Formats: sequence, structure tokens, C-alpha cells
Amino acid sequence: MHWCARSWVSNRAMWVRTAGERDLAEINALLVTTWHDTYDPIYGVEKVTEITDAWHSVAVLKPRLTQPNSEFVVVDTGERICAVAFASSADGRLIHLHQLYVLPDAQGKGAGGLLMDEIIDSFPEAQRVRLEVEETNAQAIAFYERKGFVEIGRTANCGEDDSGLPALILERTLG
Repeated sequence: MHWCARSWVSNRAMWVRTAGERDLAEINALLVTTWHDTYDPIYGVEKVTEITDAWHSVAVLKPRLTQPNSEFVVVDTGERICAVAFASSADGRLIHLHQLYVLPDAQGKGAGGLLMDEIIDSFPEAQRVRLEVEETNAQAIAFYERKGFVEIGRTANCGEDDSGLPALILERTLG
């Protein structure tokens, strides 16, 4: 497992490291917490629970640990995992950022930026990073815009085919 001190926040270190099997339950809990915090007002508690059960269960997360051409990383404070990201690239030139989530009480402290840097560094041949973001998630959109992303389109099915969740498609050119 790779550990690398990357940032100090409030006299507390944060490390970006590769996710491992023993992290999956904590990653699931992080995703459930962040999804309910962000999306309950948009989709309602029942819909968010349905989505998190389908998209963020340990069984769904586990194959990501060994998926080729991908990176599954967390930010660890030594006491807990406070953020997670998952990205893949079929051709090495375009990174698809599938997830980047930070616990609500850890937002604004640098964890999201650490994850973004690690994802980009993990694909050295990449020319672009693309992601989908819920169009009413102003906080996430502002974060991505600060990181150099611009809107390039929209989708009616964020995350997976037939999800029925509209989203903006954002992209950042690298190098």
C-alpha cells in the first residue's frame, strides 16, 4: 500500500493512498453520508438510499480494487478516511473521473484537491479529464471550475445508462 504525506490541515496530516479491501466498508459509509448530505434535498431520502444501495455497496466497490487502467484512492488522516476518488482511462489519454467525494465535515480543507492531483498524476499520458456532476450541485461545480473544468455538454443519465439523473459534463485539458 502506498502512503505519501501530501498536506497538513489544522495540524493534522492527510495522506493519499490506494484503497484496499479493508477500506471498503468505510468507503461505503463515506459515500452514503456524502450522498445523503448532498442529494437528499434534490432527489429525496428514498431515491438516494436506492442509489447508494445500488452504486456504493461493498460488492460494487470491490471490483474497482483490481480494475485495469484505473485508480481507486482515498485521503486518510490516520484516524479515518475522509475522501475517496475513482477514475479510469481506456486509452490513457482521457481520464473519466467517476467519483470524487469528501465527507461534509472535511470539505474545504484540501482533500478534494489532493485527490484530483493524485488522479491526474496517475495517468501521465492523459490529455483531458472528464466527469459528470449533478447540475444543481453548485458546491461541486464551483470546486471543479476552480480546478479548471468547463462545461462541454449534458447527459440525461448520470452515472449509468437509464439512471434518469440529469448532469453536466465537465472537462479539463491537461498540460
